[in-house]
Amino acid sequence: MVTDFGSILLFFITGVIFLVVMLGIARLIRPNRPNPEKLSTYESGEEPEGNANVQFNIRFYIVALIFLLFDVELVFLFPWATVFGQESLIQETNGRWGVFALLEMFLFVGILALGLAYAWRKGHLDWVRPQAKVSDIQSKVPMDLYGKVNKKYQ
Repeated sequence: MVTDFGSILLFFITGVIFLVVMLGIARLIRPNRPNPEKLSTYESGEEPEGNANVQFNIRFYIVALIFLLFDVELVFLFPWATVFGQESLIQETNGRWGVFALLEMFLFVGILALGLAYAWRKGHLDWVRPQAKVSDIQSKVPMDLYGKVNKKYQ
């Protein structure tokens, strides 16, 4: 007699064995003819240039996180909308459930709107780079050296 956890373990072991057997068979029957063309890095059919460790602008990540936030919001709104429309639930509670659910969702969307307003106010959604303010502090370092450093990191 096998318990529930035992059947899960057997299923897992069977899956791992199946995977190993299939990869072993594939290794035996596939051709192995490496050449310089196959071993080169593929980059749209052109030879790669420069360093592969390119740093992306942080704005891409911020916009992706905001998109993810509102995508998850829709995941929560859809089941709410399907349950909220059930007439039987509204009749059982004499309409109190409907008002509570509606207020609860307005609160949820309001909190997310505050988060969006905060990100907007902080400038996380602006794609135009702000102008650098030139300092009037006198320094012993010549300004052209600062210009070279700034040009290097732009």
